[in-house]
Amino acid sequence: MDALDSAIVHSGSEAYVAIGTSQDADIRYLTQFSTTDPIVYIRRRGEQGCIIVSQMECDRAQRESNAVVISRAQAGLLEILKDENDRWRALARMIAGLVRGTILVPPQFPHALARELGTMCRLEVDRAALAGMRAVKSPREIENIRRVQVATEKAMERGIAMIRKSRVKSGFLYQGAVPLTSGMVRGAMHQVLVRNGCNASGTIVSCGEESALPHLTGEGHLKADEPIVIDIFPHNEQTGYYSDMTRTVLRGEPTIQIKEMFRAVRDALEMAAGNIRPGLTGAEVYQSVVDLFAERGFESGREGFVHNLGHGVGLEVHEAPSLGPSGEELYQGNVVTIEPGLYFSGIGGIRIENTGVISAEGFTSLTRFPMCLDL
Repeated sequence: MDALDSAIVHSGSEAYVAIGTSQDADIRYLTQFSTTDPIVYIRRRGEQGCIIVSQMECDRAQRESNAVVISRAQAGLLEILKDENDRWRALARMIAGLVRGTILVPPQFPHALARELGTMCRLEVDRAALAGMRAVKSPREIENIRRVQVATEKAMERGIAMIRKSRVKSGFLYQGAVPLTSGMVRGAMHQVLVRNGCNASGTIVSCGEESALPHLTGEGHLKADEPIVIDIFPHNEQTGYYSDMTRTVLRGEPTIQIKEMFRAVRDALEMAAGNIRPGLTGAEVYQSVVDLFAERGFESGREGFVHNLGHGVGLEVHEAPSLGPSGEELYQGNVVTIEPGLYFSGIGGIRIENTGVISAEGFTSLTRFPMCLDL
């Protein structure tokens, strides 16, 4: 009995039910099926899950999915639609007819469907079981993430090479006679990702004052002698799995303060990576970095270290577990980021981020890229 089946039993439910496209990470995880057409997933207690798909998707679903596949006609939906105009009520009638009992649903279950289904049966919400299952990765999932990380490093190398080879003129960076901008670096990295079967959006290339805001995307002409934070979190188009990586670089001469910030962030990452092991909580690992920064004279609050230390990575770029103030217990098989950072207005930001696997021995980094800063 896995965690989801246990949750079904302990909630007094007959089945777990979810609905969505494969853009919903839970659906993708449960079905191993990629589709832009909404499907219904039903897993009765003690049984294999099944998906209800359109007739045109049946053959492909049977080839790709790990679930039993039935068509909407076989599930009775087409007959229900003959006398039911409301789509949500029709779906509710189909599900209630197939399950006949209390139903366990995910937190993101559609409200309109829940209202209709609630008139026919009792609903319970699963807040932890599936998230916990997804947080512990199988060897196949770890390999999928590793492959994305390889592509991520190729893209990062392309972006950093553009900065490294740039020409400095009047405090700004140029590619030949052309101003080197955040957008140019971002676009070049995205091209590398596409060639490697991956895609990314929201990639951060922020320079100087911009880099003091951790998630500012960054725009405009890149400057010399100022930190440039590059944060890229692509996913593989075929598998759906993500990786996540950040490097901070600087073309020119860093100030003493920037050098001290970089050393503190690098040391914090290395310390956390050396300490992480199953049984610790994310909160404990986070606090150890807060303490290290405090020893180095860097605060954690409105400025300084202003975000969590890390997060789980999988079919979503941010998922369980958390390495933050309320971080839960860590388990063997978790794939997490470690991303300490320091940010100060008027100076800029420094962040370094690696992705890795928690094993019985500790943290094994999937990231093989140099730490950077001076170029």
